Formats: sequence, C-alpha cells, structure tokens
Amino acid sequence: MREPDVVRLLLVEDDPTISDPLLEGLRREGFEVELAATGAAALAAAPVDLVLLDLGLPDLEGRVVCQELRKASNVPIIVVTARSDEIDRVVLLELGADDYVVKPFGFRELVARIRAVLRRVGQAEVPGGDTEPVVVGGLAIDRRSHTLSFDGEPIALTPKEYDLLLCLAIDAGAVKTREQLMREVWDEHWWGSTKTLDVHIASLRRKLVPEVIETVRSVGYRYTSSEAQDTQVGG
Repeated sequence: MREPDVVRLLLVEDDPTISDPLLEGLRREGFEVELAATGAAALAAAPVDLVLLDLGLPDLEGRVVCQELRKASNVPIIVVTARSDEIDRVVLLELGADDYVVKPFGFRELVARIRAVLRRVGQAEVPGGDTEPVVVGGLAIDRRSHTLSFDGEPIALTPKEYDLLLCLAIDAGAVKTREQLMREVWDEHWWGSTKTLDVHIASLRRKLVPEVIETVRSVGYRYTSSEAQDTQVGG
C-alpha cells in the first residue's frame, strides 16, 4: 500500500525519448508515476491523482481520451501538446482539461504546473476547512463527496466547474469580481487569459439554468435564485 501523502501520476506518452526522462525526473521529485503509451492503456489505468496527457497518441485522438477520462472521474488533467496552434484552449477546457503545456517545455515549469493544479484542487475540496453541505434554492452541494444536484437531479461537473460553482454558491447573492474568482478558483499566479472564467460560467449555465448565475456588468458574477436569501451551510 502506498503512503497516503504520495501523489500518484499517470503519464500518457508514447515517445520513450520524452517519457523516460520524465519518469525519472518526476520520480526524483517524489511522485509515484505510471506510464501509459496508448490512449487505451490510459483509459484502463488504475485511479491516480493527476494525469499528464499527450495529445499525439498512436491509437486514439488525445481529445477523445481527455473526454473519456473526464466522464469517468474528476481527476485533474494537464494536456501536453507539440505546438500551441494544434490546440484550441476553449475546446480543451470544455472537454475537462485543467491546464496545458506546449512542447518543448522546461521540466521545472512542468513540475510547477503539476503542483499548482494539485494545490488548487486540494484547496477547493474543503474551502475554509469546512465540509458541510451548501444548499441554495434547488442547488445542493455535498462537499464531502464532491457531488451536487440541481432541482433533485444529479449534475456532472468538471473539477474547475465544481470549484467555481461552490465559490459562487457559498456566498449566494454576493457579487464576486472577476479578479476574486480567478484568485480563489484558479489562484493568484494564474498564467492564462481570464477568458477561461467566461468559458466555465457559460458551461455552468448550460448544465444548470442560465439565470442562476447573473452577470454584473463591468464587475463580475453572482449566484442568484428565488431562494438566494435562504442559503444554508450545513442544512
């Protein structure tokens, strides 16, 4: 049995000239790493804490693998691609990727990305150190199981969609600025465009109902409903 504080990674990469030094380096950093050389092997692998997914696989389209991994679990996914113009960031976000790196990349940069994503996921699981459920109108969030329902129906979210919705719902009715949301959900060192926030808001509106997340022009967003004043934490 592995120690509970050891982080297990799945490296999905078919090129041994890349995978071999990565395996050695990541293990030297203290990670436990499993290698999958194909998309099929990645989908059949045991559960891990984070997936490093190369898009250029010999058997399956990398985007398909990303989508299937996301359907199966909320594991954080960092996509690795050969050229920045091969990927559409919005598409990757909609498929459930949490971040991406472009080859060639520095090993220290990759490790920093891995730690940043793991840190964000870990912080979001128990905001404020609390695990009590959050109930706002028809929305019910179970922070222990990382699951939620809306009007009694279970809703599947990506990890970042969950983090964002929880951030808004836990303070329902209050306006959260774009800067607050980026800092609290992504972190203050987020390297990308804030358009990622708009992508996630749009996805949440599709999965719930559009009107529960209100745009406050030139400021940010807030979670609202007819019962927004009756927000309960802990039920």
